[in-house]
Amino acid sequence: MMTLPTLQPFTLQCGARSLVLDKPVIMGVLNITPDSFSDGGKLFDARGAKMDVVLRTAENMLRDGATILDVGGESTRPGAAVVTEQEELDRVVPVVEALEKRLGAIVSVDTSTPSVMRETAAVGAGLINDVRGLEREGALQAAADTGLPICLMHMQGTPQTMQANPDYSDVVDEVIEYLADRVAACEALGIARERLIVDPGFGFGKTVEHNLRLLADLPLFTKLSLPVLVGMSRKSMLDKITGRGVDERLAGSVTLAALAAERGAHIIRVHDVRESSDALAVVNAFKKVATAKE
Repeated sequence: MMTLPTLQPFTLQCGARSLVLDKPVIMGVLNITPDSFSDGGKLFDARGAKMDVVLRTAENMLRDGATILDVGGESTRPGAAVVTEQEELDRVVPVVEALEKRLGAIVSVDTSTPSVMRETAAVGAGLINDVRGLEREGALQAAADTGLPICLMHMQGTPQTMQANPDYSDVVDEVIEYLADRVAACEALGIARERLIVDPGFGFGKTVEHNLRLLADLPLFTKLSLPVLVGMSRKSMLDKITGRGVDERLAGSVTLAALAAERGAHIIRVHDVRESSDALAVVNAFKKVATAKE
């Protein structure tokens, strides 16, 4: 008899909208940057966000099955250039406001910058997604003040150094321990546990082996009793596994999305929404039949 991880349901209040996580959902990536590893410059140029392209891309993502749109104004790829606070504000705030007003979408903001958290919340953001786990000075209080759900991610090192020499005694135990500590820091400041999401941080200071071990043991993250977000789309681990360049990683990315959904992830962050949404539909149908016999 096959035993599959059971998805613990959660509901998050994302501003004016509720996000029900009783099955895996898709988060579509909108990078408002010139240098993101997979799509830098597609939605942004020297004059700022290409708003017509951003809105058209976002509409397509929602139509193809995205539940959340994740907007970021700072590339966090290995070795990425540092972005100033004002640059990030200028890139992100107008996009968040347009997406919320014109499309009525749940908009997540991929940021570690306190002012960006506050200003995007003021124009309709529904979720804060911080790859630095609210460790930047002032970020914890800013995130608390927004009243929004917050995703806390694990990263070893910084985007500039994280892939130099990732090292762990036990990657799963250490990542879970870090996330538990950040959850405790949030709760100590008065942030309700019901507002929190955790992300193991695939590719952020991890080797291929570390990433695969985290994926294999993803069900262990249920001990945190929080929704789990996973982002592996188009990442360099696929180059090391398949030898494919960034524009040839669709099959690998969709496979990882399906595996993450099967292993218990609540939110799957992807670039290729339609294909990933189809994969999740298959996983959900399979799990429904498989678990019915347990």
